[in-house]
Amino acid sequence: MAPSLAQAARYRHPYPGWPGRALQRLLDGTRWTALRRALTRVLPVPPLCSDVRDVIYTTWWVDAARAPTAPPGYRLFTHAGRTPYTVLTYRHGHFGPAFAGPLRALFPSPLQSNWRWYLLPEGDTAATPVVLFDRNVIDSVTHAVGARLFSDAMQPHWPARFDHGRSGDGWRTRIEPGQGSAPALQAQWAPMAAWPAGWAAGAFAGTPQALAFLACQDAAIAVCADGRTALTHIDLPITVSQVQPLRLVGQPHCPRVAGMGADPADAFCFRVPQVPFRVVSERLL
Repeated sequence: MAPSLAQAARYRHPYPGWPGRALQRLLDGTRWTALRRALTRVLPVPPLCSDVRDVIYTTWWVDAARAPTAPPGYRLFTHAGRTPYTVLTYRHGHFGPAFAGPLRALFPSPLQSNWRWYLLPEGDTAATPVVLFDRNVIDSVTHAVGARLFSDAMQPHWPARFDHGRSGDGWRTRIEPGQGSAPALQAQWAPMAAWPAGWAAGAFAGTPQALAFLACQDAAIAVCADGRTALTHIDLPITVSQVQPLRLVGQPHCPRVAGMGADPADAFCFRVPQVPFRVVSERLL
C-alpha cells in the first residue's frame, strides 16, 4: 500500500549516523511546528523570488486510483480513468526573500524537483488547476532544513546526490536518495523539432492547452507530516509559445512512476528555458 502524503512528507536523512538522526528529530518536532504556526499567524512568511532556468517537465498518464484523495473542496483532474502526474526539475537563480532586492544576487541557486498531481475546484471545470505536491526534493541541506522549519507548504527532502543540467545537446537529471526519503530519478532528454501528436488524447483541445494546464498554475497544496494541509500562492508567468518540446532518451529510472503501473519511458516532456518565480504567500487550510 502506497504511503499517504502525510507519511511521504516525513524527512529521512540520506546518510546514517547521529547527525541525521538528530536532524530528523528536530524536523519532526511538534513543539517547533506549533510555535512556528503561531508566529506565522502574526508574521507571515515573506515573499520569495528566484530566476529559475532549465525547467524540465516530464508527465505521465497514471491510473487515477493510484492518486491520493483530493483535499476538501477539490477534485483530481481525470480523463478516461487516468490522471497526469508530473515531475519538474530546475535550477534556481538566487533563491531568496524579495525584500533583499539586488542583494538577492548573494543568495545560492540550488536544484529543486517538484513531483505533483493536478486538482480542480469542485464544480468549476474552467478553473486554473491547483498543484497537489506529492514529493519535493532540493540539493541543499540548508534549504531543506530551512524550508521545513519555517514553511508548511514546502517540505523538501535532501537526497544523497542530485544532478541536473546540460548533457551534450540535451539535458540529464539524476536524483539518488541514498538511505533518505527523496524519490529516485535518472532520465535524459533530447530536443525535438515538433510536438508529438496525440498526447492530449481528448483530454485537452490541443498541445497549447495541455502545456498551459501542466505549467501555468498560481497555487499549490501540500500535506504536512502531521496531516495538516497548506496552500501557497505563486507567480510563474510562463509563455507557452516559448516552451520547447523534448523526448526521453533511453529508459528512465523512476521507481515512483513504475510503481503506479506506468511506463517511465511513455511521457510527455518539455523545457522552459527560464522564468521568474515568486512565492507570494502561504496559509494553512
